[in-house]
Amino acid sequence: MRLADKLKLFERQLVFMKWGSSEGYGRLNYVGSDFVEFEIFDTDELEYTDKLLINVQLILEVVIKGSDIARILAEYSASLPEQNNENL
Repeated sequence: MRLADKLKLFERQLVFMKWGSSEGYGRLNYVGSDFVEFEIFDTDELEYTDKLLINVQLILEVVIKGSDIARILAEYSASLPEQNNENL
């Protein structure tokens, strides 16, 4: 199975990825046959900052699940405004 085919299963999920000489947390927005659209997540500001198109051949490592990703998701979820019945 090719890497692009495997990554297609994880579209729209937060991952940690190393490519070329860079690395970062972000969301895989789109996975094509020769590139991925990767939206960088700034862990300090807890928001998405940049979108990159990365050649699949440059990807060195992808971490789909783990304690770091769970921690970032928990911090991001805690920073979201609460909804109550009045706002619905």
